[in-house]
Amino acid sequence: MPTLASLVRHPTLKLSVLTGADELDVAVRWAQTSELIDPVPYLEGGELILTTALKLDVEDAEAMRRYMRRLADAGVVGVGFGVGVNVETVPEALLAAAREARVPLLEVPRKTPFIAISKVVSAAIAADQYRSLTRGFEAQRDLTRAALGAEGPATVVSRLAAHVHGWAALYDTAGEVLAVSPAGAVARAEALKGDVARLRRRPAPASAVVAGVRAEEPEDAEPAGPADTGDGGAVADGAPAERTSADGAESDGAASDGAAGAAPEAAADGAPGRADDAARRADHAPDRPERDAGGPAEDRVELQSLGSGRRCCGVLAVGTDGKLAPAERYAVHAAVSLLTLVTERSSAFSAAEQRLGTAVLRLLLAGQPDHARAVAGPLYGGLLDAPVRLLVAEAAMPVAPVGEGEPEPLPEALGELADALDAAAAASGEAFLAVPDAGRLVVLARDGGAVAEAAAQHAGRVEAAHPGAVGQARGSGAGQGTLPLVAGVSAPAGPAVVTVAYKQAEQALSVARRRGRVLVEHEDVTAGSVVDLLADDAVQAFADGTLRALREHDERGRGDLVASLRAWLSRHGQWDAAAADLGVHRHTLRYRMRRVEEILGRSLDDPDTRMELWLALKA
Repeated sequence: MPTLASLVRHPTLKLSVLTGADELDVAVRWAQTSELIDPVPYLEGGELILTTALKLDVEDAEAMRRYMRRLADAGVVGVGFGVGVNVETVPEALLAAAREARVPLLEVPRKTPFIAISKVVSAAIAADQYRSLTRGFEAQRDLTRAALGAEGPATVVSRLAAHVHGWAALYDTAGEVLAVSPAGAVARAEALKGDVARLRRRPAPASAVVAGVRAEEPEDAEPAGPADTGDGGAVADGAPAERTSADGAESDGAASDGAAGAAPEAAADGAPGRADDAARRADHAPDRPERDAGGPAEDRVELQSLGSGRRCCGVLAVGTDGKLAPAERYAVHAAVSLLTLVTERSSAFSAAEQRLGTAVLRLLLAGQPDHARAVAGPLYGGLLDAPVRLLVAEAAMPVAPVGEGEPEPLPEALGELADALDAAAAASGEAFLAVPDAGRLVVLARDGGAVAEAAAQHAGRVEAAHPGAVGQARGSGAGQGTLPLVAGVSAPAGPAVVTVAYKQAEQALSVARRRGRVLVEHEDVTAGSVVDLLADDAVQAFADGTLRALREHDERGRGDLVASLRAWLSRHGQWDAAAADLGVHRHTLRYRMRRVEEILGRSLDDPDTRMELWLALKA
């Protein structure tokens, strides 16, 4: 983040310090040009105001005192006064007001345009954000590797504490401490159990910011609880910070929606931009009253519940000496996401790798391939650097429902498909992503790779084992002659357009059901005939309703209108050719078509009417 001192030292700006030389080590969040008498309503705090006093009465001492006092109260870090534009020198009244308000006043020479200062500030902020994002991605990869390691959540807690330069703790679904790092923070984690219990009662995701007393503990204190958290847990991470009353709303799990409350949602979506917004809002929160001097030092502790649905599956607490830097906050969000994936109830097919795959797929479907790469780390990273195909498969026979809290089993047909893909991946060393999803299996595989080929070969084996079901459209339920598995495959796509690929796979899956095929690729759908898509029950109902009046007319022996309409449409409205096909005079055919129009109440001159009637006849 640029500071006033760095701007003064910048060789091209030529800024001079007029007041506040001892207050220049303050961050500049933005450089804002303003000639308003009162720019405060348009400020957020942390700005360097650039002005030429075009509308200010710079000779009025009282007016200047009010001006500078309001800027100081709004959190403005300094004022840059451009000389040689409106006035030749900085007025004494403005100098005195700046000294009184303790706002640094910089002189901007005539040859330095304000836009040059804005560009320097903007470039410095962008560079700082890039460094922060890079450190955040590095932390993400480190925590991902930790989550996939043998010790799982306990290692995530340890690595997170290192990344935030504080301490962290993991609580289970009962609020008991499972893991703490470093070991000296055991008493702090234990002291937060009341706050953790209140947060656990709220629907997940939820968060709170509390103050924790930093109790003195022996350096060799043992970590609380086992490292294994396979049955679900919560992590707490604490740090010294502003005082938040233990009796207040925030400590009771009702942290402000603008600050800590936004963090879990940002983490679940994998969106660092939202996380940074939450951090900025937290940084602008009003100061809490400090504890009496001589009292025990405090941590600023952020509590985050784990869980992507309303059910809380643990709590993460992070403690630091102050507010988290953007990279540190990104690390916390990454830990929340990873620990949520590890602790949530999932299908039997999903281990930690598959839960990580769920997060990667969600980010891809949200149009965030860069974030997906960062989350993927070493496990799926290479998969997202080449064209991929997305496969959506479902089983004909669903599995039996399970009780609350029990793992959801994968249907047998999908399990066999997953085994075939696993075998191909193991033999080729190729990475692929497989995510169970409510009785379905969503697969992301390299285009033209061994896994995609294995899917096609498995589909061929299933069709060979069920020859009587091939070509038979699936009904409303599974019965004799039904294929046990159907799947749709997208066209090749880049990571940035996985959302489109998912829609293509869904369309191909729908066609596979209608055609009675195990696997249909999107290219086959686009290359086929639209007539093959007319077997849907809704289309059949439309056809029956459209042609019912004509069929009833024919059944009463009053003419062959349906056959006449078919012949006329097939001949593109050519009267002589259609009449010859029917063996009637063209005047007879003209009469019949007028009767069709009268009965249907629609004109055959309308191309939409002709199209709908033709599709109804074909269906």
